[in-house]
Amino acid sequence: MIPRRTLLQSGAAAVLAAPALVGFAQSPITLKFHTFMAPLSKVWLSMHKPWMDKVEKESGGRLKFEAYPAMQLGGTPAQLYDQVKDGVVDIIWTLPGYSAGRFPKTEAFELPFMMNNAEATSKALWEYLHTVATDDYQDTQLLAVNVHGPGVLHSRDKPVKTVADLRGMKVRGPSRPTTKMLGYLGAIPVGMPLPAIPDALSKGTIDACALPWEVVPSVKVQELTHFHSEFTPEVGALYTAAFVMAMNKSRYASLPPDLKKVIDANSGLATSGWMGKTQQANDASGRKSALDRHNTVYTIPAIDAQEFKRKAALVEVEWMQEMNKRGFDGHQLRDVARALIEKHAKSTKT
Repeated sequence: MIPRRTLLQSGAAAVLAAPALVGFAQSPITLKFHTFMAPLSKVWLSMHKPWMDKVEKESGGRLKFEAYPAMQLGGTPAQLYDQVKDGVVDIIWTLPGYSAGRFPKTEAFELPFMMNNAEATSKALWEYLHTVATDDYQDTQLLAVNVHGPGVLHSRDKPVKTVADLRGMKVRGPSRPTTKMLGYLGAIPVGMPLPAIPDALSKGTIDACALPWEVVPSVKVQELTHFHSEFTPEVGALYTAAFVMAMNKSRYASLPPDLKKVIDANSGLATSGWMGKTQQANDASGRKSALDRHNTVYTIPAIDAQEFKRKAALVEVEWMQEMNKRGFDGHQLRDVARALIEKHAKSTKT
């Protein structure tokens, strides 16, 4: 028979320990999410926040997010990838093209006239990075990747209807392949991150910028420019840019198995496709913002697009040669990217 005093002591210990155990079990894990996108941007409101909300809900509240848009934790957009790699933050969404040449294989998807459907191309990019380009983001836990809808040229003082119209214009590009393309088209290419565009347009540092429609309202490009040039869909997109959502490897590894499953369920091919589809779906409202101001929207027809494609093809040739010099098979990378885009385009409803 166990002495009554021992029973009381055991019971007291259990009672005292219980709150700590319960508190521990219920304590949520907080993840810091950092990006350069503005808090009123379509990407933040229709993509980032819904993704975080879904993860929180599916974790039963055990995963929480501290959300920091517009570089609120400091640094520059080009530093976001290192912030997550080094554990300064837990998850980032960024544009790898801000770090020119650092993620070389990803650039295959940013070559001119490679895509038209962002959902299909985002799925293709995910598969590509897990087959022939596994080393681009090996130092982080890659959660999802996506591209935006067809790139558009937005200009302050004159419309761009032909290649000749670009001659001498200072045009912002988002990535190395796109800025090179702008140079081959006769423009003076200026590389800069998205948040710098409004000031550059207003001061005349640039005459035009290359952007997808969806992001136009968030940086007031519809107010700072008067002319917008898009390409007829059958010729493909002038360009697109690749984005990555990545998590710190150690932070991911530290999660309990069931919470890893929640992150995994909101990562991968399907999530990448959803992000691309969501981003391109917002093109319509961005385009409307320009029309509402009575700006001129010009669609470059297929016949005039051929000169753009001919000159832009030099970027592709140069990129493949550079990949070969770096020890990669540039021709293979380009061909795999194209084949995967075509494969996913066939299985993706537009």
